[in-house]
Amino acid sequence: MQLEANVPDYLSSDFSMYLENMTSYDDPENPDLLTNYLSSLFEQLKKMPSLFNGMVDQLAMAISTKVRIDSENLAKVVFTKEPTWAEIKPFVGVHADARACITEIMNHSERDLKNAVLLIHFYNRYDATPLKAESDENEQDQDYDSVSFFENDNY
Repeated sequence: MQLEANVPDYLSSDFSMYLENMTSYDDPENPDLLTNYLSSLFEQLKKMPSLFNGMVDQLAMAISTKVRIDSENLAKVVFTKEPTWAEIKPFVGVHADARACITEIMNHSERDLKNAVLLIHFYNRYDATPLKAESDENEQDQDYDSVSFFENDNY
């Protein structure tokens, strides 16, 4: 798997958990599973905005359908040093039904909110295409060696 844009070190652990959670609920046999789960998370968050304090991956999942990120322009921000919320905020739009909840999170857990938005941003730019495997000549030799015992058998 590869990233279109590298996830910075300060987000890598949370991004791994977010990616794992999002892909585990993305079930082709039950296409509504992810949507329903994300809606349920947000409903819990609305009731208690501090629910996911310190759990950035869960916060990102809960708000992922409630924020719109201008990823094209956000990608121009330099992420080698952790940006501030003020640097990220201009690229984030919030759905009307989520404004009160997101404002509450912003007032009490600004860094978690910023990192959750960045997780969503990097996830949206994530390319899950497997990297092309390089052929291993030794592996091919081993395949032939494993069959070589048939050479001397008299069938």
